[in-house]
Amino acid sequence: MKQFVLLITTILFTLSLAAQTGKKTGDKAPQFSARDNAGKTIDLKQLLKSHKSVVLFFYRGQWCPYCNLHIKQLQDSLQLLTAKGAYVIGVTPETGENITKTIEKTHASFSIIQDKGYKIMTAYNVKFVMDEGLVTKYKGYGVDLNKNNGNSDHVLPVPATYIIDHTGKISFVHFDKDYKKRAAVSTLLKQL
Repeated sequence: MKQFVLLITTILFTLSLAAQTGKKTGDKAPQFSARDNAGKTIDLKQLLKSHKSVVLFFYRGQWCPYCNLHIKQLQDSLQLLTAKGAYVIGVTPETGENITKTIEKTHASFSIIQDKGYKIMTAYNVKFVMDEGLVTKYKGYGVDLNKNNGNSDHVLPVPATYIIDHTGKISFVHFDKDYKKRAAVSTLLKQL
């Protein structure tokens, strides 16, 4: 019976995640405006007027070692990215308090947005809702999404990365449902 429940849980999670497709290269990037971790209004349309491009990435939370590694890599290469005219933005469902923990762990100095109502994640089609079985599994690993995200929605993004060019079109997409795989900074630099 236990194996049957585990199988059903795995199938449901896979189906939930399979529904996510992300945006594609050439798509018009969905516009958004939100406050970042420093209280600055981040408006995509305005950023594209003053920058050649925007590197927009989605991460799960400060508890995710793959997210932290990716953020550190972006931070370590931030001067190279900005030298090519890019503005870097991270989007997460985690609370402001946990964004602060992310910054402490990674030393990120770029904008990070708490996507409280999941508007940005939904617009970019990276939002997925975890089923109770997976939530329980995460709790077993010490990850309490209710505490980390400040709600009981159990929403996480597929960790995707987009480059949006000055015309507002998506010129690069890294969308992989395997949360361990992220866009390499070297690839981003080639695409800018």
